[in-house]
Amino acid sequence: MNTRAATNPRVTILYKTLLLILMASRISSISSSLTRSLPLCHYLKKQHHSSLSFTPKLLRKSHPCPLWSSSFSLCLSLRNSSVSRRRFTTAVSTSPAMAASDQDNPLLRDFDFPPFDCVNADHVRPGVRALLKKVEDELVELESSLEPSWPKLVEPLEKLVDRLQVVWGAVNHLKAVKDTAELRTAIEEIQPEKVKFELKLGQSKPIYNAFKAIKESPDWDKLSDARKRIVESQIKEAVLNGVSLEDDKRDQFNKIEQELVKLSEKFGEHVLDATKKFEKLITEKKDIEGLPGTALGLGAQTAMSKGHENATAEDGPWVITLDAPSFLSIMQHAKNRTLRKEVYLAYITRASSGELDNTGIIDQILKLKLEKAKLLGYNNYAEVSMVTKMATVAKAEELLEKIRAASWDAAVKDMEELKQFAKDQGASEADDLTHWDTTFWSERLRESKYEINEEELRPYFSLPKVMDGLFNLAKMLFGVTVESADGLAPVWNNDVRFYCVKDSSGSPIAYFYFDPYSRPSEKRGGAWMDEVVARSRVLSRDGASARLPVAHMVCNQMPPVGDKPSLMTFREVETVFHEFGHALQHMLTKQDEGLVAGIRGIEWDAVELPSQFMENWCYHRDTLMSIAKHFETGETLPEDIYLKLLAARTFRAGSQSLRQIRFASLDLELHTKYVPGGSESIYDVDQRVSQKTQVIPPLPEDRFLCGFSHIFAGGYAAGYYSYKWAEVLSADAFSAFEDAGLNDIKAVKKTGQKFRETILALGGGKAPLDVFVDFRGREPSPEPLLRHSGLLAVSV
Repeated sequence: MNTRAATNPRVTILYKTLLLILMASRISSISSSLTRSLPLCHYLKKQHHSSLSFTPKLLRKSHPCPLWSSSFSLCLSLRNSSVSRRRFTTAVSTSPAMAASDQDNPLLRDFDFPPFDCVNADHVRPGVRALLKKVEDELVELESSLEPSWPKLVEPLEKLVDRLQVVWGAVNHLKAVKDTAELRTAIEEIQPEKVKFELKLGQSKPIYNAFKAIKESPDWDKLSDARKRIVESQIKEAVLNGVSLEDDKRDQFNKIEQELVKLSEKFGEHVLDATKKFEKLITEKKDIEGLPGTALGLGAQTAMSKGHENATAEDGPWVITLDAPSFLSIMQHAKNRTLRKEVYLAYITRASSGELDNTGIIDQILKLKLEKAKLLGYNNYAEVSMVTKMATVAKAEELLEKIRAASWDAAVKDMEELKQFAKDQGASEADDLTHWDTTFWSERLRESKYEINEEELRPYFSLPKVMDGLFNLAKMLFGVTVESADGLAPVWNNDVRFYCVKDSSGSPIAYFYFDPYSRPSEKRGGAWMDEVVARSRVLSRDGASARLPVAHMVCNQMPPVGDKPSLMTFREVETVFHEFGHALQHMLTKQDEGLVAGIRGIEWDAVELPSQFMENWCYHRDTLMSIAKHFETGETLPEDIYLKLLAARTFRAGSQSLRQIRFASLDLELHTKYVPGGSESIYDVDQRVSQKTQVIPPLPEDRFLCGFSHIFAGGYAAGYYSYKWAEVLSADAFSAFEDAGLNDIKAVKKTGQKFRETILALGGGKAPLDVFVDFRGREPSPEPLLRHSGLLAVSV
């Protein structure tokens, strides 16, 4: 044990426990296939996990930010672009079998990049139906002629799946960023047909038997690690998709799958609609005293969009919404306690009443997931979810409890300090601080303690400078150049940027879209990264070089106001770095097997490693100083402010940690012990979990769960703990750069290249713990996480 951990008995216990948990997970991963008769891999369609198997779990993988984040024709124009289009294609091609009228549908044309700018709701039903007919015919043909070999089984399946994935992915992406009632209706109508095909594919016994034959063949040991991982994943997925179920049980399973997809879609729609529904018009400036200029400008700009043509930042009127930039500004800065209360209550009760009430949907989702788990031979859905992860239910719970215990005293101390500070400031609510007070007074305490005002820092973090600094960091660490490629690919909004990533020789290796700004009328909240297409040898157009990966990054930060660029909070800067970390793992992969390239096939509790790793660079002096330039004067952020930012990194760390533990513990509780329809409601469970994870318990009317999209409309069901699990890995990965010397550019570049060749290059073709060992030279240690979190004393 590192001697620095011995200064605090509680930390010593936590340190040892984290280390044992990680070691046990490796043993578990090695022995799991020997100790269970059922496969250990299962994803939900709507959950966006993409080991990209040939199963109903094949479509989409999305990485939303954790809930602490603040932000969350063929029409192919080649104008003003010098970026090469060669060697890239989505491989979406038409065939003579498609009717001539189908050629007018942009979804069915041969394109290099999805025609985001000209796809509308009218194209969805005919386009997807035409593709479904084509892939269904191909599946029948394949089943009748397949052989248990890579060229005769895996390669044609990858091609078959990809056609539908690219098109459905584009349609679903538009729903997330450019939602309309018509698009919702079209997706809702066609989705059951798509799910029916996916189930047919996932339950194909000829395909399942062919994969088993490959594994049992004498040539098994000759396959690469990546190909072995693909085969094993397909066998597991097939069983967990019901291939071994008898007719009646399979029918029941299929009905559950259809219903879960529908409920998940509806949940997300309700959250978006409820968020859009709340608008508060304010006409008196005294009512929003304390709000900074950026928030006033946003409020006036929103008011103008609602018909108040003469609205100004100085004189109003202003419209407040529940979209992150507006909501957080009120919580952090509004002196009007009544306003804070109103906005807070509106936020925690989103989608919990009337026609948008998600309560029944949550219960039904949990009920169906439990039924599904039991059909597959598991005790609960968490066991099903965990089979694709590094952890087990027990290990995840153990990790959360140890971190909770280590964080509790610090969080209690945080609250005591906050109350005393508010009292010293003469606040009437000092002895009765509650949820709509803590964020406001925390911001005042931070300003007092570190002399940092987050709003005053915004001018130093303009989006163009942040992106330039981020791209320069990627060049230094990984030897890649990011260039603007606007005009090469169609986009869904004029604010969307398109970029090309090039290697050291100047050759394109990837592309990505970036959609940075909040649009509450049509775009869901939060921040996420998703794939458009993955790297693939099989789907190469020229038959020589692999198809290049394409990603999109989506954030929800404050848009430009007036003639000013988007001015970011420091947390929004961290969010952009976080999402870019996900994108880098997708784009810099060197894995040519498309089914495990980039982010595909990686255990879910490891996918946050590169994203959380990148956040650490926001505190690296040279990196921060390269992006922190005043947007008007060009002045660099003063050194003393940088030091204060560094000191404030662990401000209220105990409270922030407990908040994440609440979400993760509640998620596991609902997916393990909760009995739908029993004596305890979902809100009772939340209150019970919060007794141990929140210093101030939730209000009785708290309906946070009705907006918990991560687990009910995203990929984190029984997996929210992954943020903490991966934090151990990411902190240790960054410590490799600390060990090398952050001021030693040569050493940093060398370590960065090693990170690229392992963590970013190997994709899902190798077990993530083995990939980590390849990079670090040893198994992960929890010490860097404890040190970065301020829970471990650093020897001087």
